[in-house]
Amino acid sequence: MAIRITPSILNADFSKLNEEILKVSSVSDLIHLDIMDNKFVPNFTFDFDRAAEIIRECPIPVDSHLMVVEPELAAPAFAEMGSASVTFHFEAAENPRKVIKSIHAKGARVGVGLKPGTEFSAIEDFLDEIDMVLVMTVEPGFGGQSFMEDMLEKVRTARAALGKNERGIWLQVDGGISPATIERAAQAGADTFVAGSAVYKSDNPAQMVTLLRDLATP
Repeated sequence: MAIRITPSILNADFSKLNEEILKVSSVSDLIHLDIMDNKFVPNFTFDFDRAAEIIRECPIPVDSHLMVVEPELAAPAFAEMGSASVTFHFEAAENPRKVIKSIHAKGARVGVGLKPGTEFSAIEDFLDEIDMVLVMTVEPGFGGQSFMEDMLEKVRTARAALGKNERGIWLQVDGGISPATIERAAQAGADTFVAGSAVYKSDNPAQMVTLLRDLATP
């Protein structure tokens, strides 16, 4: 099973973001771009123009994680900006299937995110149409939160379902991923890992990405 490490720039220094991304781009699979609107979650990160600039200038593919209301409007726009992957939250979408189709129509991979309180069964009807499942292992909104151990059961449930699917859907975890937690998440079945604080609060972000990959690799 291929392992993917996708550093989140949420905990990077926004004043020198290009430099921060370059610190990890040579050892990372994608850069994870958290988009928060201060409505779906109580925090705000980047507006459309700044996000488009980040995506355009990033030297590796961007995984855009939309924590916003009305993903029907935002999701296709982020795909059109050039995101390799766009994840929207199931809880925010009035018509998830419409959002899925709109992202694919713009040429990006589709991820569906689940907050801790949402069961995996909520999205089982969409598995034939999506490219990634994101299990949040913290409440979305802020970096630096502690990993929620009880979410590992949801990861195991998702892996059991995805294991029957031949499309190779990625299983991503986001929240509190660090050298202390990534092995358990990998053992539960995750193959794609978002790490923010662990990477950007370390003395050597690239070395941390490599360590995380080693720990997650069977």
